[in-house]
Amino acid sequence: MLAVILSGGSGTRLWPLSREAFPKQFLPVVSDDSLLAETIDRGLQLDEQVRVLAITNEEHRFVVAAHLQAQAPERTAGIILEPVGRNTAPAIALAALAAAEENPEELLLVMPSDHVLKNNDAFRQATAEGSKAARAGKLVTFGIIPDAPHTGYGYIKSGESHGTYQDVAAFVEKPDQATAERYLSEGGYLWNSGMFLFRADRYIEELERQQPAMMAACREAWSQRKADMDFTRVGADAFKQCPDDSIDYAVMEKTRDAVVVPLDAGWSDVGSWSALWDIQPHDENDNVCRGDVITEDVSGSYIHSEGRLIAALGLTDHVIVETDDVVLVADRSRVQDVKKLVSQVKAQGRSEHRFHKKVHRPWGTYEGVATGERFQVKRITVKPGASLSLQKHHHRAEHWVVVKGTATVNRGDEVLLLTEDQSTYIPLGVTHRLTNPGVIPLELIEVQTGSYLGEDDIVRFEDTYNRV
Repeated sequence: MLAVILSGGSGTRLWPLSREAFPKQFLPVVSDDSLLAETIDRGLQLDEQVRVLAITNEEHRFVVAAHLQAQAPERTAGIILEPVGRNTAPAIALAALAAAEENPEELLLVMPSDHVLKNNDAFRQATAEGSKAARAGKLVTFGIIPDAPHTGYGYIKSGESHGTYQDVAAFVEKPDQATAERYLSEGGYLWNSGMFLFRADRYIEELERQQPAMMAACREAWSQRKADMDFTRVGADAFKQCPDDSIDYAVMEKTRDAVVVPLDAGWSDVGSWSALWDIQPHDENDNVCRGDVITEDVSGSYIHSEGRLIAALGLTDHVIVETDDVVLVADRSRVQDVKKLVSQVKAQGRSEHRFHKKVHRPWGTYEGVATGERFQVKRITVKPGASLSLQKHHHRAEHWVVVKGTATVNRGDEVLLLTEDQSTYIPLGVTHRLTNPGVIPLELIEVQTGSYLGEDDIVRFEDTYNRV
């Protein structure tokens, strides 16, 4: 079996904790591990022979790679990069084409990277039952046994029973409250989990039958693939011609071989702050508090602090989320409208929808400390053995002060070795590179000065990570 993990989403519904450049799947929003780490572990626990294949994009590729290297270096089947987002049906087609080259009957277990499952034993049992149907040529989805009339999920109406699984009678769009209550009282309706299980060849066959243009574009893109470090890049122009559609609409709603395995495993798609409040333990006042929080006369609320103390008084059913650059305060019943706030941030030309103050790069991180007219201060951390690109800037000079570790600095024709408390100056327009030759993280303070301090003022001449 191949665990195919879809990790291309931007997760704006959990803003400001989730940002486009570092969305919710990379964050520890429920436990001490990120959602992606939990998903990888869920796949690995199914069987010792299971391998992991990730589908992601250019922006997130190094974070995904770091997760796989940390958790499954010997059981990683690869990382496929989508040139553009084309929804789940084409992404899964690329995974099926990759798997079919080695074994056309390889089982593909498709999992989003940003869901929560509390009971892995129940998931393992459901996957074992679903595997039987999948090996027989069925296209399996997992339906969550509902415990409430939820209006935020799509539903699956189950049909004739075949023991541990049922035929899919219909896929149903997200209902209104009255319809959701009827589904729950009637029974036979399950939440659509977005997880699937089938043979690679069956998915290819079915997609070719239902969406021939999509399958043709995916085949062409796959035929043009190229290896880039640990990643597989498919043909960009060909993939851009691919229709944009989900697996639900493109395949599962049309095929005659769709079946559903009921699953009761504490599942959530973590689609909002209210969903996080739902699935986590509540205190005696029905609150969920994470981080440095004190409350008085507060109930039914979700309060999350990333650093500063949050003191809340006299609130009911609220969401408060603090990060180092944004504080969100919302009525818990309105959290689906967080996207409207994100739209305002974008419209104002701000960057808080895309980046945290701490920005992740393949070589480490940088974090904004202070900004003013013609200057900017950052804290930079470089992983052991890692190196920034050989680059120059047209509009800014840089001053570096080593706080911890050792730095090798290429500055023009010079090579400098700096240790703690030592510094150097990079004049405007001078080619330079920063490397950590040590075995501990390198930490330094960078002071930028100049007329323009944007991140796009970088001319790269050479880069370990093949960035533009």
